Amino acid sequence: MGKFILKTDVEQKVIEIELEGTFSEEDGLRSIQAYQQTINPINPADYELKIDCIKLNVTAPDVVPLLESCFVMFKSDGFVKVKLTLENNPILKMQLARLGRKAGLENLEIISAVEV
Repeated sequence: MGKFILKTDVEQKVIEIELEGTFSEEDGLRSIQAYQQTINPINPADYELKIDCIKLNVTAPDVVPLLESCFVMFKSDGFVKVKLTLENNPILKMQLARLGRKAGLENLEIISAVEV
């Protein structure tokens, strides 16, 4: 089961999302609904989106289209920058980078939390 935590730092102009576990389609839809409620009162073009994926598992093939739609949503919301932080997980990094490219999310930055 996937878990998510959303926080808005109005002072720093940052939306923080913490993702954990393996997301089902239902988990993904709940997280999208919470995300939309979080960004409704703000102008995302003034904010940076930071997503902590350190405890996130690789997405199952049946949920990938939902994840892809999230990347498209991040692009259309127009954040200043979208930063994903991962553990040293090359498969997840490749999956997220590919989805970001496919969505045309040019301001995507993927950071490894583990320094090699």
